[in-house]
Amino acid sequence: MRLDFSSERVLAVVAHPDDAELLCAGTLARAKRDGAAIAVCVMCKGDKGQPTKRIENLADIRRDEAAAAAKLLGAELLTGEFPDGELADTTDSRQKVIAIYRQFRPTVVLAHAPTDYHPDHRAASALTEAASWFCASGGYLPQQAALASQPELWFMDTINMSGFEPGFFVDVTEFAELKHQMLRCHKSQLARWEDRDFSPLEEIMKAQYSARGGQAGVSAAEAFRIHAAWKRARAW
Repeated sequence: MRLDFSSERVLAVVAHPDDAELLCAGTLARAKRDGAAIAVCVMCKGDKGQPTKRIENLADIRRDEAAAAAKLLGAELLTGEFPDGELADTTDSRQKVIAIYRQFRPTVVLAHAPTDYHPDHRAASALTEAASWFCASGGYLPQQAALASQPELWFMDTINMSGFEPGFFVDVTEFAELKHQMLRCHKSQLARWEDRDFSPLEEIMKAQYSARGGQAGVSAAEAFRIHAAWKRARAW
């Protein structure tokens, strides 16, 4: 199967400023190359991920880092501006995500897996899934123009591949180096690699895209699973 993104609008909704780099930046880059419009929506500020040497105004720095990475990718950057650890599937947060959908108007949405290890990832997953339905409901927030139809929803791999059963792979061999360039924009997080509660992100990313590539018979791949619910998947 050959995916063709040429007529798509692909939106990745992630919890933190470096999640797209780790899980789906190669797929977004491939979509961009095909001619798709692409965007990354970062739901949380990244304000709690402090390195040992505390950084003042961390949320501002992480927003700048995310903007630099998005520029390398050629993606529009959208933000939810929720504090880390406070993201939840509430009426207010749903309305914010639906407004973002109606602003960008995606045809394909990439979401965290519902069983991801991080609470913010799981909350982002629930919000992304709910908004993918209601964004096309004309009776929900009628003051905003509803989408003509619900976007297709793909669940992304989990970091370190924990508990995720891939449904299909996207070959991102051509864009592996771009993933590294983008991740290196997130200097505030890479500085945490020796912290007890953190991990060397670049090594983990390389190991993951290499392992998924090995499973798919290519050098580098990203793994996804469709949301097999009514109107959440479509034929390619």
